[in-house]
Amino acid sequence: MSEAVRILRDAPLDHRNTFGVAARAHSLAELGDASALPELFTRTEFRERPPLVLGGGSNLLFAGNPEAAVLALTGEDVRVLHDDGVAIVRADAGVQWHGFVMHTLEMGLAGLENLALIPGTVGAAPIQNIGAYGVEVRDFIHTVEAFEPGTGQFHLLDADACAFAYRDSVFKHEPDRYIVTAVEFALPRTPSLKLDYAGIGDEIVAMGITAPTPRDVADAVIAIRRRKLPDPAVLGNAGSFFKNPIVALAQAEALQAQYPAMPVFRGNDAATRKLSAAWFIDACGWKGHRDGDAGVAATHALVLVNHGHASGQQLLDLARRIADSVRARFDVAIEPEPRVIGAAW
Repeated sequence: MSEAVRILRDAPLDHRNTFGVAARAHSLAELGDASALPELFTRTEFRERPPLVLGGGSNLLFAGNPEAAVLALTGEDVRVLHDDGVAIVRADAGVQWHGFVMHTLEMGLAGLENLALIPGTVGAAPIQNIGAYGVEVRDFIHTVEAFEPGTGQFHLLDADACAFAYRDSVFKHEPDRYIVTAVEFALPRTPSLKLDYAGIGDEIVAMGITAPTPRDVADAVIAIRRRKLPDPAVLGNAGSFFKNPIVALAQAEALQAQYPAMPVFRGNDAATRKLSAAWFIDACGWKGHRDGDAGVAATHALVLVNHGHASGQQLLDLARRIADSVRARFDVAIEPEPRVIGAAW
């Protein structure tokens, strides 16, 4: 086996997921170079069953031990492929997302500033089509490099081939078909700042800035996120646990007529609307709730937290109770944003 591959047996995963819940992998492969993937898939435990690809562990919940082997891509190369006013920047899947965002800003590139301080890795970004404060990563993805174990081939997928949607992509619909190995981003040097979402403009005014730069926007986002969201290093969590539900226009209008304070946003098209899962959960009285060490953050209703020794199953049980209460009161289904391992939702 190549020196780029490290195989661990009976590997603990407690420190490889931001919830900090206990789990173990019977086999864990760490790859510093994605070119070793074809060799890795000659091994029985990876060839016979698709592995669980683990990045920063910030978008999953271990409700049990993974049955499959676990794969972690650890390459951290970042380089500019082309720059003519819009730079094409390639980053390995193992690069930490927030560090990458700040690095692009230091290079004078714009676009990702609203996505600062999101936990996880570059490789996870297109899978979830991560988004925050009015921006989705698909807006700046040029191509995604991916390995297809079934064929042993590497592919370059453009944005259309990735089938991006709200917190969705082809990588979620076909989770075992591709392994994201790197992402190429198209980042402009001339910024087009988005300041009109969730208080970013107000934060910049409070900072005393009249002509904000992309770095100023990132600093504002970081300040807001730190106030609202618990630090996973201090309080285990995976960020927003529930996706905002998208419903038919008629249902949204009927709910808003009954609950005028309910936030409503445009959905995937003119016939749909996106509603606030946080508003529903807060209205049901869950913010700050705690069952033993499994709880909901006191500062944000979307965030499930591990106060110390909660199991993944306990957190999942709490999440199901929250979703059931929202459905019972508002007839709206909310679903988890993280991937649940070891149990069905």
